[in-house]
Amino acid sequence: MNKTKPIVVDKKILVPFILITSLFALWGFANDLTNPMVAAFQTVMEISNAKAAMVQFAFYGGYATMAIPAALIIKRYSYKTGIIVGLALYAVGALLFFPAAQYEIFGFFLVSLYILTFGLAFLETTANPYILSMGDPATATRRLNLAQSFNPMGSILGMFVASKLILSSLESDKRDAAGNLIFDTLNAAEKAAIRTNDLSVIRNPYVILGFVVILMLIIIAVSKMPKRESADHEIHPWHSAKRLFRNKIYREGVIAQVFYVGAQIMCWTFIIQYADNLGIPKAKAQDFNIIAMAIFIVSRFISTFLMKYLNARYMLLLFAIGGMCTTTGVVLIQGMMGLYLLVATSAFMSLMFPTIYGIALEDVGDDATLGAAGLVMAIVGGALMPPLQGLIIDQGTIGPLPAVNFSFVLPFICFVIIAIYGKRTYNAFKKAR
Repeated sequence: MNKTKPIVVDKKILVPFILITSLFALWGFANDLTNPMVAAFQTVMEISNAKAAMVQFAFYGGYATMAIPAALIIKRYSYKTGIIVGLALYAVGALLFFPAAQYEIFGFFLVSLYILTFGLAFLETTANPYILSMGDPATATRRLNLAQSFNPMGSILGMFVASKLILSSLESDKRDAAGNLIFDTLNAAEKAAIRTNDLSVIRNPYVILGFVVILMLIIIAVSKMPKRESADHEIHPWHSAKRLFRNKIYREGVIAQVFYVGAQIMCWTFIIQYADNLGIPKAKAQDFNIIAMAIFIVSRFISTFLMKYLNARYMLLLFAIGGMCTTTGVVLIQGMMGLYLLVATSAFMSLMFPTIYGIALEDVGDDATLGAAGLVMAIVGGALMPPLQGLIIDQGTIGPLPAVNFSFVLPFICFVIIAIYGKRTYNAFKKAR
Protein backbone atom coordinates (compact mmCIF):
# COMPACT_ATOMS: atom_id res chain seq x y z
CA MET A 1 0.00 0.00 0.00
CA ASN A 2 1.42 3.41 -1.01
CA LYS A 3 1.68 5.99 1.70
CA THR A 4 1.08 9.61 0.76
CA LYS A 5 4.01 11.82 1.65
CA PRO A 6 3.08 14.60 4.05
CA ILE A 7 2.72 17.98 2.31
CA VAL A 8 4.79 20.89 3.57
CA VAL A 9 2.23 23.57 2.52
CA ASP A 10 -1.30 22.63 1.42
CA LYS A 11 -2.72 24.60 -1.53
CA LYS A 12 -5.81 25.47 0.52
CA ILE A 13 -3.78 27.67 2.85
CA LEU A 14 -1.21 28.92 0.35
CA VAL A 15 -2.35 32.57 0.40
CA PRO A 16 -2.43 32.84 4.23
CA PHE A 17 0.93 31.05 4.32
CA ILE A 18 2.40 33.63 1.91
CA LEU A 19 0.97 36.54 3.92
CA ILE A 20 2.36 35.24 7.20
CA THR A 21 5.69 34.35 5.56
CA SER A 22 5.96 37.96 4.33
CA LEU A 23 6.04 39.03 7.98
CA PHE A 24 9.30 37.11 8.41
CA ALA A 25 10.85 39.37 5.76
CA LEU A 26 9.28 42.43 7.37
CA TRP A 27 10.90 41.92 10.76
CA GLY A 28 14.14 40.77 9.12
CA PHE A 29 14.25 44.16 7.38
CA ALA A 30 13.92 45.99 10.71
CA ASN A 31 16.57 43.80 12.38
CA ASP A 32 19.24 44.42 9.78
CA LEU A 33 18.38 48.00 9.07
CA THR A 34 19.05 48.57 12.78
CA ASN A 35 22.28 46.56 13.29
CA PRO A 36 24.52 49.07 11.43
CA MET A 37 22.96 51.95 13.38
CA VAL A 38 25.21 51.02 16.31
CA ALA A 39 28.24 52.22 14.33
CA ALA A 40 26.33 55.18 12.87
CA PHE A 41 25.15 56.49 16.26
CA GLN A 42 28.57 55.91 17.81
CA THR A 43 30.13 58.43 15.42
CA VAL A 44 27.40 61.02 14.97
CA MET A 45 26.42 61.14 18.68
CA GLU A 46 30.09 60.87 19.79
CA ILE A 47 29.54 57.98 22.20
CA SER A 48 31.45 54.80 23.11
CA ASN A 49 30.92 51.39 21.49
CA ALA A 50 29.32 50.16 24.70
CA LYS A 51 26.80 53.03 24.81
CA ALA A 52 26.08 52.77 21.08
CA ALA A 53 25.34 49.07 21.59
CA MET A 54 22.37 50.19 23.73
CA VAL A 55 20.65 50.34 20.35
CA GLN A 56 20.64 46.54 20.46
CA PHE A 57 19.72 46.52 24.15
CA ALA A 58 16.61 48.60 23.40
CA PHE A 59 15.80 46.73 20.20
CA TYR A 60 16.05 43.20 21.56
CA GLY A 61 14.93 44.20 25.05
CA GLY A 62 11.53 44.95 23.56
CA TYR A 63 11.18 41.27 22.71
CA ALA A 64 11.82 40.23 26.30
CA THR A 65 9.32 42.78 27.61
CA MET A 66 6.42 41.98 25.32
CA ALA A 67 6.72 38.26 24.43
CA ILE A 68 4.68 36.95 27.39
CA PRO A 69 1.90 39.60 27.12
CA ALA A 70 1.77 38.85 23.40
CA ALA A 71 1.35 35.12 24.07
CA LEU A 72 -1.48 35.74 26.56
CA ILE A 73 -3.35 38.00 24.13
CA ILE A 74 -2.91 35.49 21.28
CA LYS A 75 -4.07 32.65 23.53
CA ARG A 76 -7.14 34.64 24.63
CA TYR A 77 -8.11 35.84 21.18
CA SER A 78 -6.46 34.60 17.96
CA TYR A 79 -3.31 34.52 15.86
CA LYS A 80 -4.80 37.18 13.58
CA THR A 81 -5.40 39.53 16.53
CA GLY A 82 -1.79 39.11 17.61
CA ILE A 83 -0.55 39.96 14.11
CA ILE A 84 -2.70 43.09 13.86
CA VAL A 85 -1.58 44.36 17.29
CA GLY A 86 2.03 43.59 16.37
CA LEU A 87 1.87 45.50 13.10
CA ALA A 88 0.25 48.49 14.84
CA LEU A 89 3.03 48.68 17.45
CA TYR A 90 5.68 48.17 14.75
CA ALA A 91 4.29 51.15 12.80
CA VAL A 92 4.12 53.41 15.87
CA GLY A 93 7.74 52.69 16.81
CA ALA A 94 8.98 53.34 13.28
CA LEU A 95 7.05 56.62 12.95
CA LEU A 96 8.45 57.84 16.30
CA PHE A 97 11.80 58.21 14.53
CA PHE A 98 10.46 61.49 13.13
CA PRO A 99 10.20 63.33 16.49
CA ALA A 100 13.36 61.55 17.72
CA ALA A 101 15.34 63.13 14.87
CA GLN A 102 13.73 66.53 15.50
CA TYR A 103 14.85 66.52 19.15
CA GLU A 104 18.23 64.87 18.38
CA ILE A 105 18.14 62.82 21.59
CA PHE A 106 19.77 59.39 21.53
CA GLY A 107 17.43 58.16 24.27
CA PHE A 108 14.39 59.07 22.15
CA PHE A 109 15.70 56.84 19.36
CA LEU A 110 16.12 54.03 21.89
CA VAL A 111 12.50 54.43 23.06
CA SER A 112 11.32 54.35 19.43
CA LEU A 113 13.20 51.11 18.81
CA TYR A 114 11.91 49.67 22.08
CA ILE A 115 8.27 50.28 21.04
CA LEU A 116 8.96 49.04 17.50
CA THR A 117 10.13 45.73 18.90
CA PHE A 118 7.01 45.40 21.03
CA GLY A 119 5.41 44.89 17.64
CA LEU A 120 8.09 42.47 16.47
CA ALA A 121 7.61 40.43 19.67
CA PHE A 122 3.92 40.07 18.81
CA LEU A 123 4.73 39.11 15.22
CA GLU A 124 7.37 36.51 16.12
CA THR A 125 5.32 35.06 18.98
CA THR A 126 2.43 34.69 16.55
CA ALA A 127 3.96 33.85 13.18
CA ASN A 128 6.32 31.04 14.22
CA PRO A 129 3.73 28.78 15.91
CA TYR A 130 1.13 29.81 13.31
CA ILE A 131 3.38 28.47 10.53
CA LEU A 132 4.05 25.29 12.55
CA SER A 133 0.28 24.74 12.85
CA MET A 134 -0.43 25.20 9.13
CA GLY A 135 -0.27 21.55 8.13
CA ASP A 136 1.07 18.14 9.01
CA PRO A 137 3.11 18.04 12.26
CA ALA A 138 5.60 15.75 10.47
CA THR A 139 6.62 18.64 8.19
CA ALA A 140 6.36 21.42 10.79
CA THR A 141 10.11 22.04 11.19
CA ARG A 142 10.62 22.01 7.41
CA ARG A 143 7.66 24.38 6.99
CA LEU A 144 9.12 26.79 9.55
CA ASN A 145 12.56 26.61 7.93
CA LEU A 146 10.90 27.42 4.58
CA ALA A 147 9.09 30.43 6.04
CA GLN A 148 12.21 31.52 7.92
CA SER A 149 14.10 31.42 4.60
CA PHE A 150 12.32 34.63 3.67
CA ASN A 151 13.49 36.36 6.85
CA PRO A 152 17.03 36.89 5.51
CA MET A 153 15.59 38.25 2.26
CA GLY A 154 14.09 41.08 4.29
CA SER A 155 17.37 41.28 6.19
CA ILE A 156 19.46 41.69 3.06
CA LEU A 157 17.13 44.45 1.84
CA GLY A 158 17.52 46.17 5.22
CA MET A 159 21.30 45.86 4.94
CA PHE A 160 21.20 47.30 1.42
CA VAL A 161 19.13 50.29 2.56
CA ALA A 162 21.45 50.80 5.54
CA SER A 163 24.53 50.67 3.29
CA LYS A 164 23.39 52.59 0.21
CA LEU A 165 20.87 55.04 1.65
CA ILE A 166 22.15 55.64 5.20
CA LEU A 167 25.81 54.83 5.85
CA SER A 168 27.06 56.10 2.48
CA SER A 169 25.17 59.39 3.04
CA LEU A 170 26.48 60.14 6.54
CA GLU A 171 28.58 63.29 6.58
CA SER A 172 30.01 62.22 9.95
CA ASP A 173 31.72 59.23 8.31
CA LYS A 174 33.67 61.19 5.69
CA ARG A 175 37.42 60.62 5.86
CA ASP A 176 40.54 62.47 4.77
CA ALA A 177 43.22 61.11 2.43
CA ALA A 178 44.90 59.34 5.37
CA GLY A 179 41.65 57.54 6.26
CA ASN A 180 40.95 59.55 9.44
CA LEU A 181 37.48 60.82 10.31
CA ILE A 182 37.07 64.50 9.41
CA PHE A 183 34.19 64.82 11.87
CA ASP A 184 36.55 64.48 14.83
CA THR A 185 38.47 67.61 13.75
CA LEU A 186 35.46 69.94 13.41
CA ASN A 187 34.26 72.61 15.83
CA ALA A 188 31.00 72.31 17.80
CA ALA A 189 28.88 74.33 15.32
CA GLU A 190 30.06 72.29 12.33
CA LYS A 191 29.43 69.06 14.21
CA ALA A 192 25.90 70.21 15.15
CA ALA A 193 25.03 70.89 11.51
CA ILE A 194 26.31 67.49 10.42
CA ARG A 195 24.49 65.79 13.30
CA THR A 196 21.17 67.34 12.21
CA ASN A 197 21.75 66.18 8.64
CA ASP A 198 22.81 62.66 9.58
CA LEU A 199 19.97 62.04 12.02
CA SER A 200 17.49 62.96 9.29
CA VAL A 201 19.26 60.48 7.00
CA ILE A 202 18.83 57.78 9.68
CA ARG A 203 15.20 58.82 10.28
CA ASN A 204 13.78 58.64 6.76
CA PRO A 205 13.88 54.86 6.07
CA TYR A 206 12.18 54.14 9.39
CA VAL A 207 9.35 56.61 8.69
CA ILE A 208 8.79 55.09 5.22
CA LEU A 209 8.87 51.64 6.81
CA GLY A 210 6.14 52.74 9.23
CA PHE A 211 3.76 53.49 6.33
CA VAL A 212 4.62 50.16 4.63
CA VAL A 213 3.74 48.34 7.85
CA ILE A 214 0.39 50.17 8.05
CA LEU A 215 -0.39 48.97 4.50
CA MET A 216 0.46 45.39 5.50
CA LEU A 217 -1.78 45.73 8.56
CA ILE A 218 -4.73 46.70 6.35
CA ILE A 219 -4.14 43.78 3.94
CA ILE A 220 -4.07 41.20 6.74
CA ALA A 221 -7.02 42.78 8.56
CA VAL A 222 -9.29 42.29 5.54
CA SER A 223 -7.93 38.81 4.63
CA LYS A 224 -9.48 35.54 5.75
CA MET A 225 -6.96 33.62 7.86
CA PRO A 226 -7.14 30.01 9.12
CA LYS A 227 -8.14 29.54 12.74
CA ARG A 228 -6.55 27.23 15.28
CA GLU A 229 -8.24 23.85 15.31
CA SER A 230 -9.73 22.95 18.70
CA ALA A 231 -8.53 26.30 20.01
CA ASP A 232 -8.56 26.60 23.78
CA HIS A 233 -8.85 30.28 24.66
CA GLU A 234 -8.65 29.73 28.40
CA ILE A 235 -5.51 31.26 29.91
CA HIS A 236 -3.58 29.16 32.44
CA PRO A 237 -0.07 30.64 32.19
CA TRP A 238 1.19 29.26 35.50
CA HIS A 239 0.24 25.67 34.68
CA SER A 240 1.73 25.99 31.19
CA ALA A 241 4.91 27.51 32.57
CA LYS A 242 5.36 24.62 35.02
CA ARG A 243 4.86 22.02 32.30
CA LEU A 244 7.26 23.81 29.98
CA PHE A 245 9.90 24.10 32.69
CA ARG A 246 9.71 20.35 33.31
CA ASN A 247 10.26 19.70 29.59
CA LYS A 248 14.06 19.34 29.34
CA ILE A 249 14.25 19.71 25.55
CA TYR A 250 12.15 22.88 25.66
CA ARG A 251 13.97 24.32 28.68
CA GLU A 252 17.39 23.78 27.15
CA GLY A 253 16.07 25.01 23.79
CA VAL A 254 15.31 28.41 25.30
CA ILE A 255 18.86 28.59 26.66
CA ALA A 256 20.30 27.59 23.28
CA GLN A 257 18.15 30.21 21.57
CA VAL A 258 19.43 32.95 23.92
CA PHE A 259 22.98 32.15 22.90
CA TYR A 260 22.16 31.73 19.21
CA VAL A 261 20.53 35.15 18.95
CA GLY A 262 23.42 36.66 20.88
CA ALA A 263 25.91 35.12 18.45
CA GLN A 264 23.95 36.26 15.40
CA ILE A 265 23.58 39.85 16.54
CA MET A 266 27.21 40.12 17.63
CA CYS A 267 28.50 38.73 14.32
CA TRP A 268 26.29 41.03 12.25
CA THR A 269 26.57 44.16 14.41
CA PHE A 270 30.32 44.29 14.94
CA ILE A 271 31.39 43.23 11.47
CA ILE A 272 31.60 46.98 10.80
CA GLN A 273 33.92 47.56 13.75
CA TYR A 274 36.03 44.56 12.69
CA ALA A 275 36.35 46.03 9.19
CA ASP A 276 36.93 49.52 10.60
CA ASN A 277 39.95 48.16 12.47
CA LEU A 278 41.30 47.20 9.03
CA GLY A 279 40.74 50.76 7.74
CA ILE A 280 37.53 50.01 5.80
CA PRO A 281 34.82 52.78 5.82
CA LYS A 282 31.38 51.97 7.28
CA ALA A 283 29.49 51.89 3.97
CA LYS A 284 31.99 49.48 2.42
CA ALA A 285 32.10 47.42 5.61
CA GLN A 286 28.33 47.05 5.37
CA ASP A 287 28.85 45.43 1.96
CA PHE A 288 30.54 42.56 3.80
CA ASN A 289 27.41 42.26 5.91
CA ILE A 290 25.33 42.04 2.75
CA ILE A 291 27.59 39.26 1.44
CA ALA A 292 27.25 37.47 4.79
CA MET A 293 23.46 37.68 4.51
CA ALA A 294 23.51 36.37 0.94
CA ILE A 295 25.53 33.38 2.17
CA PHE A 296 23.03 32.99 5.03
CA ILE A 297 20.10 32.89 2.58
CA VAL A 298 21.69 30.33 0.28
CA SER A 299 22.72 28.18 3.23
CA ARG A 300 19.19 28.36 4.70
CA PHE A 301 17.63 26.97 1.51
CA ILE A 302 20.33 24.29 1.19
CA SER A 303 19.95 23.21 4.82
CA THR A 304 16.14 23.11 4.50
CA PHE A 305 16.56 20.78 1.51
CA LEU A 306 19.07 18.61 3.36
CA MET A 307 16.60 18.10 6.20
CA LYS A 308 14.76 15.70 3.89
CA TYR A 309 17.75 13.37 4.31
CA LEU A 310 19.51 14.38 7.55
CA ASN A 311 18.15 14.71 11.07
CA ALA A 312 17.66 18.37 12.04
CA ARG A 313 19.32 17.83 15.44
CA TYR A 314 22.40 16.30 13.84
CA MET A 315 22.60 19.20 11.38
CA LEU A 316 22.34 21.67 14.26
CA LEU A 317 25.35 19.98 15.92
CA LEU A 318 27.41 20.05 12.70
CA PHE A 319 26.60 23.68 11.94
CA ALA A 320 27.45 24.75 15.51
CA ILE A 321 30.86 23.07 15.18
CA GLY A 322 31.33 24.95 11.90
CA GLY A 323 30.56 28.23 13.69
CA MET A 324 33.12 27.36 16.38
CA CYS A 325 35.77 26.84 13.69
CA THR A 326 35.14 30.12 11.86
CA THR A 327 34.96 32.26 15.01
CA THR A 328 38.23 30.74 16.20
CA GLY A 329 39.78 32.10 13.01
CA VAL A 330 38.09 35.48 13.52
CA VAL A 331 39.75 35.76 16.95
CA LEU A 332 43.22 34.53 16.03
CA ILE A 333 43.73 35.74 12.45
CA GLN A 334 44.35 39.46 11.93
CA GLY A 335 43.68 41.00 8.53
CA MET A 336 41.25 40.27 5.71
CA MET A 337 41.25 36.50 6.27
CA GLY A 338 39.72 37.06 9.71
CA LEU A 339 37.04 39.24 8.10
CA TYR A 340 36.33 36.58 5.47
CA LEU A 341 35.89 33.98 8.20
CA LEU A 342 33.49 36.32 10.03
CA VAL A 343 31.44 36.58 6.83
CA ALA A 344 31.56 32.77 6.40
CA THR A 345 30.13 32.28 9.91
CA SER A 346 26.71 33.23 8.53
CA ALA A 347 26.61 29.97 6.54
CA PHE A 348 26.61 28.03 9.81
CA MET A 349 24.11 30.28 11.59
CA SER A 350 21.52 29.86 8.83
CA LEU A 351 19.51 26.92 10.15
CA MET A 352 19.90 27.55 13.88
CA PHE A 353 16.97 29.77 14.89
CA PRO A 354 14.11 27.84 13.24
CA THR A 355 15.69 24.47 14.01
CA ILE A 356 16.10 25.19 17.72
CA TYR A 357 12.59 26.65 17.68
CA GLY A 358 11.05 23.60 16.00
CA ILE A 359 12.89 21.07 18.20
CA ALA A 360 11.99 22.90 21.41
CA LEU A 361 8.25 23.13 20.56
CA GLU A 362 7.94 19.64 19.12
CA ASP A 363 6.23 18.01 22.11
CA VAL A 364 4.69 20.88 24.08
CA GLY A 365 1.09 20.37 22.89
CA ASP A 366 -1.39 23.02 24.10
CA ASP A 367 1.46 24.96 25.71
CA ALA A 368 2.78 25.97 22.27
CA THR A 369 1.66 29.61 22.51
CA LEU A 370 3.37 30.28 25.83
CA GLY A 371 6.28 28.10 24.70
CA ALA A 372 6.65 30.26 21.61
CA ALA A 373 6.73 33.34 23.85
CA GLY A 374 9.58 31.84 25.86
CA LEU A 375 11.55 31.27 22.68
CA VAL A 376 10.84 34.83 21.52
CA MET A 377 11.94 36.12 24.92
CA ALA A 378 15.18 34.28 24.25
CA ILE A 379 15.88 36.98 21.69
CA VAL A 380 16.98 38.99 24.74
CA GLY A 381 20.37 37.41 24.03
CA GLY A 382 20.65 40.05 21.31
CA ALA A 383 20.10 42.75 23.94
CA LEU A 384 22.55 41.50 26.58
CA MET A 385 25.58 40.33 24.61
CA PRO A 386 26.34 43.19 22.16
CA PRO A 387 26.90 45.77 24.97
CA LEU A 388 29.31 43.27 26.59
CA GLN A 389 31.12 42.87 23.29
CA GLY A 390 31.17 46.66 22.92
CA LEU A 391 32.86 46.95 26.33
CA ILE A 392 35.54 44.51 25.18
CA ILE A 393 36.08 46.41 21.91
CA ASP A 394 36.47 49.70 23.82
CA GLN A 395 39.59 48.25 25.51
CA GLY A 396 41.58 48.75 22.29
CA THR A 397 43.88 45.75 22.67
CA ILE A 398 43.83 42.62 24.81
CA GLY A 399 47.21 40.95 25.02
CA PRO A 400 48.67 40.55 21.53
CA LEU A 401 45.25 40.83 19.85
CA PRO A 402 43.14 43.82 18.83
CA ALA A 403 40.19 43.90 21.23
CA VAL A 404 37.73 43.70 18.33
CA ASN A 405 39.26 40.34 17.35
CA PHE A 406 39.27 39.05 20.91
CA SER A 407 35.63 40.09 21.39
CA PHE A 408 34.51 37.28 19.06
CA VAL A 409 35.34 34.82 21.82
CA LEU A 410 31.75 35.55 22.89
CA PRO A 411 30.11 34.14 19.71
CA PHE A 412 32.49 31.15 19.94
CA ILE A 413 31.15 30.37 23.43
CA CYS A 414 27.60 30.69 22.08
CA PHE A 415 28.28 28.11 19.38
CA VAL A 416 29.72 25.71 21.98
CA ILE A 417 26.43 25.86 23.90
CA ILE A 418 24.39 25.34 20.72
CA ALA A 419 26.55 22.33 19.79
CA ILE A 420 25.87 20.82 23.23
CA TYR A 421 22.11 21.28 22.69
CA GLY A 422 22.31 19.70 19.24
CA LYS A 423 24.23 16.73 20.63
CA ARG A 424 21.91 16.21 23.61
CA THR A 425 18.72 16.39 21.54
CA TYR A 426 20.15 14.10 18.86
CA ASN A 427 21.09 11.55 21.51
CA ALA A 428 17.57 11.80 23.01
CA PHE A 429 16.04 11.32 19.53
CA LYS A 430 18.10 8.17 18.85
CA LYS A 431 17.29 6.79 22.29
CA ALA A 432 13.54 7.31 21.73
CA ARG A 433 13.51 5.41 18.43
